Amino acid sequence: MELVDYLPVMIQILLAVVIAAAILIASHIFGQRARGNYVKDSAYECGMLEEGKPHPKFSVKFYVVAMLFILFDIEMVFMIPWVMVYRELLAVGVLDFWPILFFLFILTLGLVYEMKKKGLEWER
Repeated sequence: MELVDYLPVMIQILLAVVIAAAILIASHIFGQRARGNYVKDSAYECGMLEEGKPHPKFSVKFYVVAMLFILFDIEMVFMIPWVMVYRELLAVGVLDFWPILFFLFILTLGLVYEMKKKGLEWER
């Protein structure tokens, strides 16, 4: 292989570096932290004064429910490939049912624990 074969890759890398540098330089010159720009130095660029607290506080319950959603979403990510190949595994003679059943049992145990501790109730 000659150096000419790598020319498109080198052009793409050079173009990526130039675009990234141009974006960073433009952000530094025209960005929120630009010196002497009193409008951009304020918290809100639209000119309206803020009312109340800038960031509302969320309850811990919100984060618990969000973590449980992510947990069960990841469970589906692990289960969907297993479901897709289950028939092929049975045809070959591989019994792959017990590990996934154990996985579901552990997750169900965690859900029952959360329900017992009333982690899913918003009114508390």
